[in-house]
Amino acid sequence: MAAPLRTAWFNGSFMPLAEVRISPLDRAFLFGDAVYEVIPVYAGQTFLLAPHLDRLERSLHELCIRNPYRRNEWIEIVTGLIEQNGGGNVSVYLQVSRGADTGRDHAFPPDTVPPTVFGMASTMTEPHPDQLGMRAITLVDQRWSRCDIKSTALLANLLARQAAREAGAGEAILLRDGQLTEGSASSVIIVEHGVLIRRPVGPALLPGTTTDAIFAAAARVGVACHDEMISEQRLRQADEIWVAAATRGITPVLELDGKKIGDGRPGPVWRQVAAAFEGMKPHGTTH
Repeated sequence: MAAPLRTAWFNGSFMPLAEVRISPLDRAFLFGDAVYEVIPVYAGQTFLLAPHLDRLERSLHELCIRNPYRRNEWIEIVTGLIEQNGGGNVSVYLQVSRGADTGRDHAFPPDTVPPTVFGMASTMTEPHPDQLGMRAITLVDQRWSRCDIKSTALLANLLARQAAREAGAGEAILLRDGQLTEGSASSVIIVEHGVLIRRPVGPALLPGTTTDAIFAAAARVGVACHDEMISEQRLRQADEIWVAAATRGITPVLELDGKKIGDGRPGPVWRQVAAAFEGMKPHGTTH
């Protein structure tokens, strides 16, 4: 499990994480009225920083939360969190809430209330080669209808992830109206006859910065990619199933609801694309 590191960013300055104090009237605490991003860092260098910040800015816009910083200021915050926590392989977490008002009112506070901005870094470890792959279960997607916004209101996701854990699985793959949406904390890609397929972008799922990079890596090694709706039947009959997340990369699903996917081992397309994706990551020395 990732462990948070010592230095955080809070409302304009770096400080020890243990000293950060947030008002109980903050709307993230009261309503989950906030957005977030998680940015992977390898050897002290960010990976896919621009698309993550693009998505953060989009989430803020969709929820009408004032963006507290310009792009170059966000980059300085991320860079500072990396440097002040020793570089290496870490993940940077950024969260922006609508701020702390004077009471608990569902209506938005006045524009004079400043957003609350929090950032931290956590250690990030790569899975051991012998531990590649996971079991997954399917569940009905009970989340709200704007999953394209990366909101901190994640209760339905947490319940799904806990159900997976209790079933001895690493992820819950969600289905709505007979169609695949995504995982409780991941995007999902299937492989059919050597072709990568993911669900098209829309309100039912979060736009995937990692899946975009995976598709780019696949194209480099001549693997075709498509955006198509994926029925439950297609999911269950897929040659390979992958889950993708910013801090976990691409993980092959070896078993779904107790049934093996393929021969129950990481598939050949995953091996090819995962190697190309690994080659896209920074591989330098830490700061």
